[in-house]
Amino acid sequence: MTWRAEFPILARKVYLNSCSLGALSTRAEQRILQFHEEWHSYGASAWYETWLGRIDELRGRVAGMLNAGKAEIAVTHSTSAALTTIASSLDYSKRNRVVVAQLDFPTVAYQWLVRPGVEVVLVPSDDNATIDPERFADYIDERTALVATGHVFYATGAIQNVTRIAEIAHAAGALCLIDGYQALGQIPVDLSSLGVDFYVGGPLKWLLGGPGLCYLWVRPDLIRALQPQTTGWFAHREQFAFDTAHFEPKDDARRFELGTPALHMVHSALGGQEIIDAVKQHVGAA
Repeated sequence: MTWRAEFPILARKVYLNSCSLGALSTRAEQRILQFHEEWHSYGASAWYETWLGRIDELRGRVAGMLNAGKAEIAVTHSTSAALTTIASSLDYSKRNRVVVAQLDFPTVAYQWLVRPGVEVVLVPSDDNATIDPERFADYIDERTALVATGHVFYATGAIQNVTRIAEIAHAAGALCLIDGYQALGQIPVDLSSLGVDFYVGGPLKWLLGGPGLCYLWVRPDLIRALQPQTTGWFAHREQFAFDTAHFEPKDDARRFELGTPALHMVHSALGGQEIIDAVKQHVGAA
């Protein structure tokens, strides 16, 4: 009952739609109020007094949840934004095929369907609910640059064996990106052992933080090898130098970030993440 009391909506109705939008917690609400109060008190100096530190706090908490390093996490605006930066980092001159599952959320395919010269191939489902990971091998070859698919299918709830899919992709020389937006907060995700190259997810659904953010994890040895062609000032090595003439990306995953994030949602996400972290600690101690 303690956890139920964190969510006012549960006193009013039975809520079963976290796959679309997670319930708002009192902690998230308090974090947003804190953001507003600091805005009133500090004005623009709140950026340096507290807000930049909050973004870093969120990055660290997310890394801890995923058993990853903080330097491996970028905070972006949406899955679409995260996919855009990754898509702009890849070389399609020799490998121009991107393999996507028929059951994936459309955003995953859209990113490459609109990219000139890239061929998008859909892996079909035999039962409209699941896809045997071995089916991916039928569509991945030496032309494949990337396999991009979901960890949990949004419409059916089926959990994919993404480690096996990544193995098949790597055997053909391709990279593997996983959309984990429906997975984070529902199932354990350990990025140190999952075997994928990129992983995206965020607070909108099961992490109880609301819309407007996405977390992007990039395999550590890939980070400095990739230079996004879509970027923003948060990705600049010397962000506050305001150097218009030169661009050098940060050395860590922040090179995949874009512009100013939605600060109120950073705070909301921190409130939701506090609950996730507390529950995880409680379950681990039980």
